[in-house]
Amino acid sequence: MRYYIIAGEASGDLHGSNLMKGLYAQDPEADIRFWGGEKMNAVYHARQAGEGLVKDYREGAVMGYLQVVLNAFSLLKKIRLCKEDIWAWKPDAVILIDYPGFNFKIAKFAHEAGFKVFYYIAPKVWASREGRIRKLKAYVDKLFIIFPFEKAYFDSKGVNYTYVGNPLIDAVDNSPALSESRESFLSRTGLPDVPMIALLAGSRSMEISQMMPSFMQVADAWHASHPEYHFVVAAGPSRTLSDYRKYLGSRDFVHVVFNETYAVLRHSMAAIINSGTASLEATLIGTPQVVTYKVDAASAFIMRRLIKVKYVSLANLILNRLAFKELIQENFTVSNILEELEQLLQNSAYREKMQADYAQVRALLGGKGASEAVAKAMIKELKG
Repeated sequence: MRYYIIAGEASGDLHGSNLMKGLYAQDPEADIRFWGGEKMNAVYHARQAGEGLVKDYREGAVMGYLQVVLNAFSLLKKIRLCKEDIWAWKPDAVILIDYPGFNFKIAKFAHEAGFKVFYYIAPKVWASREGRIRKLKAYVDKLFIIFPFEKAYFDSKGVNYTYVGNPLIDAVDNSPALSESRESFLSRTGLPDVPMIALLAGSRSMEISQMMPSFMQVADAWHASHPEYHFVVAAGPSRTLSDYRKYLGSRDFVHVVFNETYAVLRHSMAAIINSGTASLEATLIGTPQVVTYKVDAASAFIMRRLIKVKYVSLANLILNRLAFKELIQENFTVSNILEELEQLLQNSAYREKMQADYAQVRALLGGKGASEAVAKAMIKELKG
């Protein structure tokens, strides 16, 4: 069968790549065309000839409500291209991965054009913009959710869904980073054998510009009193050194490493993380963390009026309480981050409590095999 998959962010590329592995395993004749990134592209080229990638998500990714408005023309061009490509390729199913601003428009088109529409990884309607539930019911044949707390929510809204666990467990546990020795990691990356603190500033340029100046102030202050520590920026695949160079200055105790997020988290004593999938990855890897988040003033004004949940981090939402601190907007200060680092690195009881909470999150997410189970469920839906 023919599957058209659309992922618009780094996390979508990760989950899309694992879903593709599941589809190929369950359907040996699978033919896949997709919007995504290098992870999805690598899976494709391991199984198929030709070019399946239509558009790389890294081209023009934006964050915040204001940036979306300012980039509206470019977004409309991509939507038109996507519609035309789906219509020409005639897939058996259109599979949408998160990325709701784009994917809901494609869902409406694909449904009205007569294609089967699956939505994998629910748009966060439980956090904001609940009106989108109407679109889920109208344009999506089956929703595939990945968090246990979503079950009761979508039951209450009458949305047709399937839940078979969380695919991030497979992504983390199957990563070579989880079995690589520290010696091998340091040799491969050229990092010094010193205590490390991970810095995850996000995958988009706007996130980096918001996070890095404060991250560097934290690094300066911590290194001044704890000179044995170095900081490692875990940079994503869509970034280059030029995205970070202007923030680094001459600091020889701050390093940038690309495409090594899991390894950096595993070998770091603690992590300062821009909210997102990375905070749940750190939870599953076991790295003590503090989550930070900051957007421009206009986006913050809108978000405060739209967002309904108590926490921004997935692990905290899963537990419905704080497993780790969230320093958001005005609370995202250098002094607050330093205070939390002190707890993470110097207070053993604090770290042990966090590790116990991490174990509970992992248990609530279920076991391995979610990606292949989702693929199997999708194929079953298509076969009727």
